Amino acid sequence: MDKVISIGCLLFFCFLGCAQEIEEGVLWNSGKRLTWSDFRGKVPPAAVPAATTASGISYKYSANLIHHEVDLDFEVSAFFYPNESWYKPEICDDLILSHEQLHFDISELFARKMRDKLRRTSFSDNVKAEIRKIYKEILKELEDFQDFYDWETSFSRNAEKQLEWNKKIKEALQESEF
Repeated sequence: MDKVISIGCLLFFCFLGCAQEIEEGVLWNSGKRLTWSDFRGKVPPAAVPAATTASGISYKYSANLIHHEVDLDFEVSAFFYPNESWYKPEICDDLILSHEQLHFDISELFARKMRDKLRRTSFSDNVKAEIRKIYKEILKELEDFQDFYDWETSFSRNAEKQLEWNKKIKEALQESEF
């Protein structure tokens, strides 16, 4: 008789690295670009940045174990969280908006990376822990990549580097479409 195990999980990562309740997010979509009206959070009183994008990756899955083989069904998505994202209208412009859009686009790139890793992995009957490990590894890479992006563009202040990154991420998204 076949043994069937079903497991489900939904996790959330906020680019800001803060713990919070999951709010309704905007699913990443290649045809939808962020506008300043999407940024509905309140600017913190002592905020230094011109804007902040809260984006992240969530996943859910079910796994069936049949004859010691795991059949995995999963969804990995990138979301933008409007109520946690904010901007200072008096100093923000289109270049800064493109910078913030790229934070969201980078989250999508890493969602794709996780999807690819899940497709290529052979799981044991400890699938929950194995998926959680992959998720944590991807989040660490995402955080490091986002930090490097901010550092290299000087948080969008280096317009030349910002335009290079815009092109780089657009190409990476096109190359990783499936």
